[in-house]
Amino acid sequence: MKLAILALLATAASAATLYEAPRAQARAFDSAENVPILRDDRLIDDDGKYNFDFETANGITVSESGAPVGEDGAINSAGSFSYTAPDGTPVHVTFVADENGFQPQSDLLPVAPEFPHPIPQFVLDQIAFAAEEDAARARGELRGASQPSSRYGAP
Repeated sequence: MKLAILALLATAASAATLYEAPRAQARAFDSAENVPILRDDRLIDDDGKYNFDFETANGITVSESGAPVGEDGAINSAGSFSYTAPDGTPVHVTFVADENGFQPQSDLLPVAPEFPHPIPQFVLDQIAFAAEEDAARARGELRGASQPSSRYGAP
């Protein structure tokens, strides 16, 4: 009998920890800090144009405006947002969203190297090799294993 009671208590204790973990994890995402909103201006016109600006006491600012274009009802918008990253870096992003997609701009966004960038030698060697093969094939010098297989991909 004592063994059965001990087993029930152990089961109840382990079940309690299983149910506590998700609640504790959910609490980690709750913020106890209430941040006042300093400004919240919104304007929506009957024709679909809109504009909103807001600012919070912790330095977050957002500004956006947009309007429908064309007959399909798509909306082109533009705006900006700013905040301070957890490491203290000020972040400022401006953007346009239109038929070409979302186009953000910021000093903090990665940028591709400018073209023309240096081409590695192994790439140049491969291009030269492919050109030599093409020339040999055009002269009829290349046959056999270098030709593409007609059974490629066949089971």
